[in-house]
Amino acid sequence: MTGDGTRCVQGGSSAAEPGAPTHAGPVLSSTFHLGSPGEAAGADFYGRAGNPTWRQLEAAVGALDGGDCVCFASGMAAIAAVLRIAAPRGAIVLPSDGYYLARSLALGELAPLGVEVREVPTTGEWSGAVLDGAALVLLETPSNPGLDVTDIAAVAAAAHAAGALLAVDNTTATPLGQRPLDLGADLTIASDTKALAGHGDVVLGHVSGRDPELMALVREARTRGGAILGPMEAWLAHRGLATLDLRLARQADNARAVAELALAHPAASDVRWPGLAGDPAHAVAARQMRRWNGVLRFTLADDAAVARFLKTSTLVESATSFGGVRSSADRRQRWGDDVAPGLLRFSAGCEDTADLVADVRAALDAAAP
Repeated sequence: MTGDGTRCVQGGSSAAEPGAPTHAGPVLSSTFHLGSPGEAAGADFYGRAGNPTWRQLEAAVGALDGGDCVCFASGMAAIAAVLRIAAPRGAIVLPSDGYYLARSLALGELAPLGVEVREVPTTGEWSGAVLDGAALVLLETPSNPGLDVTDIAAVAAAAHAAGALLAVDNTTATPLGQRPLDLGADLTIASDTKALAGHGDVVLGHVSGRDPELMALVREARTRGGAILGPMEAWLAHRGLATLDLRLARQADNARAVAELALAHPAASDVRWPGLAGDPAHAVAARQMRRWNGVLRFTLADDAAVARFLKTSTLVESATSFGGVRSSADRRQRWGDDVAPGLLRFSAGCEDTADLVADVRAALDAAAP
């Protein structure tokens, strides 16, 4: 296997032809020539079912995940497709402390239809009675926003023994940081709005897996539901993917530096980042993650302290996404997460580390009681 950087740059590339662009532009057509009756159909016939620009991105992302990839209009569209595929087959088990919209969809849309929805903390017991009659187990590791970690291989074994599929939301780790399919997961899901595209200018997601029949269901769910990404979004994400290896390296370095600063600063508490040797998640994360990520968390005294932090910083944007080239911070309680009012999810960007540390130190000084 070639290295991460090579696969990010070369993935999904077309065969070189003299005079052809090295990165072909998006195919914007919604309709394609069908030919005469009796002629063999081409790869594309209608824009909701397929597009050459999608396939280039899917080939690149699938190679990173180690499976077949289907891209969606958003990360939530990808999660929704997987939950709806599983819903008629049994109970759904998902993290009580993961992304809140995944729980909202399961409880608000599927539970009223009679689907049993079970919630388990990321560090809870993903085995035994909680898996009886389950059709799908959805993990999110590292979790968002808590940064807790679950042993994917252990949960995969338990889920399969109970007859359930295992899907892993890999958004926080990225395909370079973690390959859930190699650890026994049936599906890996991500919001590619975040680190994979990496520039805050597109919304999209994907599902990857290795079972052809299961992935056919995923692809069919996208076509039926119409949760398709635009060709321009696919093209932009494919362009952004080329620098994922470089961006992730700087983001992880910056995350470590900010985490170590927060650990030593009196204004911050409850600092979590799996790459820290003293983090409760470090031992499991070190076994299953290939590389560290750029997202950490820490807690300030209250929402007023968060306001002082954000007002003082000149490099950290107040934004609710993560994984981009610019550092950002998000007070998660404002979205309904069951966390302290001052908890910040911090997304380390690609600024010079010394500049970012100096900026965050000044912001933490201002946030101190």
